[in-house]
Order: sequence, then structure tokens, then C-alpha cells
Amino acid sequence: MSAGEGVQPLDLRRVFLGDIDPLFLAEIALRTAVIFVWLLLLLRIAGKRGVSQLSPVELAIVIGLGSAVGDAMFYAEVPLLHAMLVMALVIGLQRLTAHLIISQEKVETFLEGTPVELVRDGVIQLAGLRTSTLSYEDLFERLRPAGVCQLGQVQRAYFEQDGQLSVFCHADGQAPPGLPIVPPWDLEPPAAPPDDYAGAVACLCCGRVVEVERAVPPACGCGGTRWTVAVRKPLALEHS
Repeated sequence: MSAGEGVQPLDLRRVFLGDIDPLFLAEIALRTAVIFVWLLLLLRIAGKRGVSQLSPVELAIVIGLGSAVGDAMFYAEVPLLHAMLVMALVIGLQRLTAHLIISQEKVETFLEGTPVELVRDGVIQLAGLRTSTLSYEDLFERLRPAGVCQLGQVQRAYFEQDGQLSVFCHADGQAPPGLPIVPPWDLEPPAAPPDDYAGAVACLCCGRVVEVERAVPPACGCGGTRWTVAVRKPLALEHS
């Protein structure tokens, strides 16, 4: 049977209430509350990368309202009163959650997380990178629009609660040499320094810079064993 077949048009009781016991409205309220809380928990587990630019609460509202509004618009078996109740409950739960976030720091931390430090003084914080479920490419892709060519420019970089990256850089001309992230490694991987190289080298794992006189160290403190020349202006070097 196709949608709408056998349905009495403009039957207001069916349109608003359906053919069920009005007590079922209480069950709808319970179902909505349980699903909303469960959705918040799943979005929190998904992490900031999965809900970038929207907080978990905002995304839960979008999903909840979208489903309630869409189904009621063209499914004859979905009474309007049920959808209206779900919409009102979602908004009410959002207001309650917002109040708890404002008044209870523990609730805010649980639902929205805390900023994560990804770069400190040109060195990638590997634990923070793992916590944020970001790859090196993800981090570098977010740094490049901020004008970062090499990690020595970065004093601090934080992965914020909304999934955005906040970057604090040295003033122009004051940045020490660092790990080049331009051009992207997918296009041109950083080259290893010559065997007799003397100068600053950067660890390809964490970006830590050390000065060498004849040969690169066998390993970095982070465990990385691959190095490249640390530079101040990768693009200028590329075209020199």
C-alpha cells in the first residue's frame, strides 16, 4: 500500500493525534528525552573533529528537529501533535542543557570537552594530536591558512572546543627555524639532510629542532629517527 492510500483526508483527529491512546504522548516524551541524551553521549564520543563548527548540543538539535519536522510533513501516519511535542521537547532539553553548561563547569567539560594544545614553541604535542584524532596532514592543513610555512613560527596552537584551530605565531621575522610544512608533504616529502650537514635539523615526527655539527642524531626524544633541514622560509629556499 502506497503512502496515503486508504487515508481519510483532512481528518483532524488523525492529523493531530492519530489513532492511538492520548497517553502515548507521555511515551513520546520519554523516548525523546532518552534519544536526545543518548545522541549527546555519542556525539561526545565522536570527538571534536566529527562535530567541527557545531557543538554536540547544536548538532543534536539539528538532528532531532530535522527528523521530527521531516517525518510529520509527508508521512500521513505521523500525527502533527506528536511531531510538535517532539520539537518542543528538543528545544526544552536544549535550554536545560544550555543552563547546565553555563552553571556547571563539569557538565560543560563533559559535553563540549576542553581545548587541546597541539603545538608548543614549534614542537608538535604528540599526546594532544592523538587525543584530537588528528593526523599530521590535518594539523598542517589547518596551520597553512594561518600563514604558517614552518612550525618554528608557531608559539602555540590549540584545538578548540568547537573543532577550530587557534594559532599564535611569532611576529614577522622573529620566528626561529622549524619543520617545513610547505609545500604539503603529499606533494613533496621533506628531504633528509646531507651526511655532512651542519646546522639546524627538525624531527619529522614532532618538529623538535636541534643544532648539529656533522651528523644528525640517531633519534629524537620523541622516538623519531627521521630528520630534515629546519628552515625559516621554505618557499624562499625553494625558489632560491
